[in-house]
Amino acid sequence: MSHALVIGAGPAGLMAAEALARAGLSVMVAEAKPSAGRKFLMAGKSGLNLTKDAPFETFLSAYGTRAGVLRPMLEAFGPGDVWAWAEGLGQTVFTGSSGRVFPHAMKASPLLRAWLGRLDGLGVAIRTRWRWTGGATFDTPEGRRVLAPDVTVLACGGASWARLGSDGAWADSLPAETLAPFRPANMGFHVDWSAHMARHFGQPVKNVVLRAGPVQQRGEFVVSARGIEGGGVYAVSGAMRDGAALVLDLLPDFGEADIRARLAARRPKESLANTLRKRLKLDPVKQALLMEFARPLPDDLAPALKALPVRHGGPRPMDEAISTAGGLRFEALDRGLMLRDRPGWFAAGEMLDWEAPTGGYLLTGCLASGRWAGEHAAAWVSGRN
Repeated sequence: MSHALVIGAGPAGLMAAEALARAGLSVMVAEAKPSAGRKFLMAGKSGLNLTKDAPFETFLSAYGTRAGVLRPMLEAFGPGDVWAWAEGLGQTVFTGSSGRVFPHAMKASPLLRAWLGRLDGLGVAIRTRWRWTGGATFDTPEGRRVLAPDVTVLACGGASWARLGSDGAWADSLPAETLAPFRPANMGFHVDWSAHMARHFGQPVKNVVLRAGPVQQRGEFVVSARGIEGGGVYAVSGAMRDGAALVLDLLPDFGEADIRARLAARRPKESLANTLRKRLKLDPVKQALLMEFARPLPDDLAPALKALPVRHGGPRPMDEAISTAGGLRFEALDRGLMLRDRPGWFAAGEMLDWEAPTGGYLLTGCLASGRWAGEHAAAWVSGRN
């Protein structure tokens, strides 16, 4: 029997291990942390968004410049397959109003327990506290171990949330020319707020359109002591990171002419705050943002309300980002995700150079690439025998 090694016990690594085991290989997963799927479990604390229920081409477009290279992987294991996979593990799912798909349990732990149980039934062995040091060598609780697998799949994660295992340290074990620099993705941005904003920290800013370069997103975000964060910001964070200015449409359901007409109806003794609240339904946190970024206020407020420029100090530190861009370049891999300069070594998941917004795209991409790498790794071994 051929022996396969998977390095990393996140979603991509576990999916690769399952594909290898189903192909008849003896599989061992080496994980640096004390348990499997730690970042997966953390993601599940906010509801575990598994995937997105959307037309395939719409779904694929979320992967931007990497849509072409990821297409065959997502065609082979896309949103519908993720749905079926979760239900096959006993976790019924539902689609929310935005098309996001969640397990009814709204957390990751039941799904992970069922998945690990199935892998155990397939004979997959998981070794924890095994830190990869290059080649097939590991630092383990029992000392240094050197393995001799027939095939290896790397699924080491990105470079954010180091305490959960994604520290990017694996990059030191690969040639520099095969790597693109790590950059934060799906992250918040630092804002040096004026004192008057403190009362709004922790407040959501709802029903706005965020625009950064060619990207726009209708949604919401949160004002925090550190700056701005949340789903709406994450959706445009890549463009912001790359230099595009952020502007907010605070009143997406009103045109400028309508705004001017409503403001013109202001009574002589009515304060501006009351006018904005009563006639435009502008809540206190939106009014605070207007004062923060548009003072001194112009006579015509409509343009500022429809395109409020947000000054910020750049992305929050990379380790705070939900995910990262950069990593192992696709040019260093063949179509089956095998490293061109290391026959028998495959790679998958967030350690590859791709990014996607939150909303189920990240997890689906990791699962799809893990399955793809595992199946092609098994086929490579079969072709050698």
